[in-house]
Amino acid sequence: MQNVTNRVANFTCAVGIGVVLLTLGGCTTMNPLAPGGAGPQKETISYSVGPCFGFCPVYSLEVTPAGHVAYMGERHTAVVGPKEREAGGKAYDAAAKALATFRPADGITADTQCEQRRTDAQHYVITWTKADGTKTVLQHDRGCMSAKNTELNKVLDEVPVQLGIGDWVKQQTEPGASRG
Repeated sequence: MQNVTNRVANFTCAVGIGVVLLTLGGCTTMNPLAPGGAGPQKETISYSVGPCFGFCPVYSLEVTPAGHVAYMGERHTAVVGPKEREAGGKAYDAAAKALATFRPADGITADTQCEQRRTDAQHYVITWTKADGTKTVLQHDRGCMSAKNTELNKVLDEVPVQLGIGDWVKQQTEPGASRG
């Protein structure tokens, strides 16, 4: 009987250690490597800015890890229509770093959390797309107020400047264009 008890205790201990190791392994973070192990894999970052009740700029942009910016001004922007430019890898890195604090976990869609809300503000959809097609999305209502969202709003105001398209996204009311 003592031999069976020892075997059960040893088995239970081994299973327990295995569970602990698996749990700890699940808590580690790994930076996905680019092919050939050349460092962390970079993602294409895009975002779209929706209308507000007033004359807020409505546009979308996409920046690749190489710094290629594709822009589409829809309305109430200084530049309406498609436009592209080469901002460079450093501009991409700066924008990616600024947005990283707000990036949800890989592969999910999340919404920013509010302490208070004001209505009729712009809505942003920020998407990080990996080379394998995995998308991570943050949906942000600019009227969703909190200390963290105030910081995100500042970042979203700075990213176009970092990418060299700050003048393109400036608010401009077109004659005859409606609000919103």
